[in-house]
Amino acid sequence: MSFDSLGLAPALLRALAEYGYTEPTPIQAAAIPPALQGQDLLAAAQTGTGKTAAFALPLLQKLSTAGQTMTRRPRALILTPTRELAAQIHDNIRSYSKYVGVSSTTIFGGVSMGPQINALRRGVDIVIATPGRLLDHLQQRTLDLSAVETLVLDEADRMLDMGFLPALKRILAAVPKKRQTLLYSATFAPAIKTLAKEFMRNAQEISVDTPNAVATLVSHLVHPVDAARKRDLLLHLLAADSRRQTLVFSRTKHGADKLVTFLNASGLRTAAIHGNKSQNARTRALSDFKTHRVTVLVATDIAARGIDIEQLPIVINYDLPMVAEDYVHRIGRTGRAGMEGLAVSLVSHDESGLLRDIDKLLKQEISITPVAGYEPSAPLRLDAGAPRPKQGQRQPRQGRPGTSARPNGYAPKGRGDHAAGNQQRRRSAHPRPAAKA
Repeated sequence: MSFDSLGLAPALLRALAEYGYTEPTPIQAAAIPPALQGQDLLAAAQTGTGKTAAFALPLLQKLSTAGQTMTRRPRALILTPTRELAAQIHDNIRSYSKYVGVSSTTIFGGVSMGPQINALRRGVDIVIATPGRLLDHLQQRTLDLSAVETLVLDEADRMLDMGFLPALKRILAAVPKKRQTLLYSATFAPAIKTLAKEFMRNAQEISVDTPNAVATLVSHLVHPVDAARKRDLLLHLLAADSRRQTLVFSRTKHGADKLVTFLNASGLRTAAIHGNKSQNARTRALSDFKTHRVTVLVATDIAARGIDIEQLPIVINYDLPMVAEDYVHRIGRTGRAGMEGLAVSLVSHDESGLLRDIDKLLKQEISITPVAGYEPSAPLRLDAGAPRPKQGQRQPRQGRPGTSARPNGYAPKGRGDHAAGNQQRRRSAHPRPAAKA
């Protein structure tokens, strides 16, 4: 199948061809035709599957063929959970709309509202926004959503996880009821289904990936280590190839900053990206990482949404995420576009329970290999034996004490042959507090 067969306008096909895009991804092939017909869509797709083009291309075609109107109000609204993802979507839309007369702008926090207000006053067709800053504009009456014809909710599951449901309901009440709605989510969790029933009209469901699917080209490797020695082990691994781009995940913003200070002092070019950084600092860090001025980027989960880096060879989990599904989102930054990738986790004894949750979710081999000189004082347990309540009999897949990790940079294994997990999302009964976007 080619993009030509999907019914896209020549101007869009020309832009796609210039960027080397000739064949649609599965989500694009499934979603673009019904979106072009004006159908509401409830689509399940992971980050990295091409979902931005799946909603952006039909949106641009609709706006470009509808003809110019006298209104200066936006005709399309794209909501997304983080600033980085909003900026990434905006970049993609500007590329796709190179030969069509459609204008767009971003609205997110961390920067002055002045330039955003000026852009809205000049008039734009598409607004790409995070919920928090969008509400600020609505409250100050600097934005009018009454002309919106198409609403896109991107990574809707993440917006709900971040506590944006009240904000979403207020925004949905501000857009016309007669509209097209395109909702994209990693899973069809019950909360997503409820949202769709309340705000969508006869939505067509599209799912091209198993919920929580993991790229088969990603190899999973765990290094057990005492918590006090994690930092030294991380430096040891990074020093094996200091030129290799590496994305490191920290659970907290303070922890990310401490790691950057330590790694920079050790001679590695490192930057951090998290919610306490100004938007300019976050944009600069991501740009430096993409252009190889920085080789190590330390990120928290929320700030990492929207990081789109081609051929990223490795992701290192310095801390395991508290929710197993977030592991899938983290490692989705590697093993993309047919390239092999490696997900490495540094796991201390007190994180055994978190690793056990990830193991259950993946249903995929996780190699546990101590690194010589950094062996933990207590072994990890992937069964339910310790340190949590004792149940289950499965023995851990752990290397022999004293054996080292794969030499000099972890050559990834070939394509995995285990099916990805298809497990219901396990969220805490207590909702997470709303995050500022």
